[in-house]
Amino acid sequence: MKENNPIYDRNTLEFVTVALEYCTFVETAGEMDRLAFVDKTVKLLPLLYLKASLLPETTSNEEIDLELTVTEDMYDSVRSRIAGLLGDKDSYLETFHPDMQYSDTPIVAFISENLADVYQDVGNFVSLFRQGIEEVMQEAIACCSENFRSYWGQQTLNALKALHAVRYDADENLESIEEV
Repeated sequence: MKENNPIYDRNTLEFVTVALEYCTFVETAGEMDRLAFVDKTVKLLPLLYLKASLLPETTSNEEIDLELTVTEDMYDSVRSRIAGLLGDKDSYLETFHPDMQYSDTPIVAFISENLADVYQDVGNFVSLFRQGIEEVMQEAIACCSENFRSYWGQQTLNALKALHAVRYDADENLESIEEV
């Protein structure tokens, strides 16, 4: 019955499309300049966040063992590619870290880590969804939704806030800081 199946829900299919675009984009981040990367990222992250927030409610089946495919090497490759591209613009002061309320010193975070964290969950979702096994696909939706609410949604917003500052900093023209 496809009409009530969350796998075939319009919001799920739109999320799959945006998730795949995000994964492909960050996997090839080293192939573009900083301005193009930052410009596209500030447009893609809000869309990814929106589509994730619209995923249909699904019930997790604890008995299904999901085979996660994003390895530590893949994570590190995406993170280091983005860090290299952003250079000194990669770090920012974290304001939502749980330890911030007890800290006398600022906590530094990295856009590259935020984006790689998002990539890890979204990439696992895409690879599970591609399997085409309905039980796995439904569990992937439930897992991705839970991880979005508990972790990577905030990572997306943190990166977006920092990238917005990089992209639209009135004191510094991003095009002039491009490295040759």
